[in-house]
Amino acid sequence: MNLTLYIWRQARGEAEGRLVRYDAPDINPDMSFLEMLDVVNERLIHQGERPIEFEHDCREGICGSCGVVVDGIAHGPLPATATCQLHMRHFKDGDSLTIEPWRAKGFPVVQDLVVDRGAFDRIIQAGGFISASTGNAPEANSLPVGKDVAELAMDAAECIGCGACVAQCPNGAAHLFTAAKLAHLGLLPQGQPERYQRVVAMVERMEQEGFGSCSNFRECEAVCPKQVSSHWISRMNRDYLKAQLFLDRGPEKKRASGPG
Repeated sequence: MNLTLYIWRQARGEAEGRLVRYDAPDINPDMSFLEMLDVVNERLIHQGERPIEFEHDCREGICGSCGVVVDGIAHGPLPATATCQLHMRHFKDGDSLTIEPWRAKGFPVVQDLVVDRGAFDRIIQAGGFISASTGNAPEANSLPVGKDVAELAMDAAECIGCGACVAQCPNGAAHLFTAAKLAHLGLLPQGQPERYQRVVAMVERMEQEGFGSCSNFRECEAVCPKQVSSHWISRMNRDYLKAQLFLDRGPEKKRASGPG
């Protein structure tokens, strides 16, 4: 199959970028989208040109490293599919494709299709963990977790932190990512002692990173490769309001645990 590609090229973060046209002939339909970009890069290198920079790692839809906007859709047209798992057979011979990086204030462009997603790491560092004393590992069955709760926590933990939710949101909001990371800890008994201080710390960090506000467009849910539900955002908002009430109660503004 023969394709025409319009790819965003930007030499560095502060440089001016633009869409550049590339012809991609003889593309095997069984290639993944990233393999197609590999082929284009091989031709560019052979011609003495700078290859297109894009991010990837496992190429199995697990790590969340990959991610580009294809014709205005984060990760491309196939639902519940990361860019690395999108195959060229889902396009037609002769198609013209526009390929861009994530577009969001919180994800500044590093080069070409690569963006800096360090803001996600800083949100996690603000509270996306459980404090526990070191020592011997506890018996696995000493703290029973109900099957329904465990399954809900796993649903939230499906988030791979790719950033498609931010890229697709008209406001550039990171609420789905933050809410999923809060939910998978807040549902489990191990996460209860720090549940409310955690939500305040992570939400406030999210806002400091320059992400937009959630307006319930639910575009985030539509493009999530792991189909993480937007209902976690409601849970996060509810916990945040509870935390504000609790943390403002009394002169000492106790932060060690929730309102019970």
